[in-house]
Amino acid sequence: MSVEEAQGIATEALTQLARDPEQVGRFLAVAGIGPESIREAAAEPGFLAGVLEFYMGDEALLLAFCENANLRPTMIAAARFTLSDDGLFDA
Repeated sequence: MSVEEAQGIATEALTQLARDPEQVGRFLAVAGIGPESIREAAAEPGFLAGVLEFYMGDEALLLAFCENANLRPTMIAAARFTLSDDGLFDA
């Protein structure tokens, strides 16, 4: 999976998360950021991987997103790996 594909999946996940005030509040609490800081945090390396990790930590949320986005759950894991420090390397 390319970094661009992984970023697209994570961005779509963040967009869906933003539509649910309860879940976005929980995400912000887990991430340790306030709503006023989300744009700044989104520019940080690893933020999008963190969004996907949040989904992976909640099976019901993950499955709902996958159904809405027409993705297999394994695609979320692959995207998270691609965006994480573990998945990025210099060729």
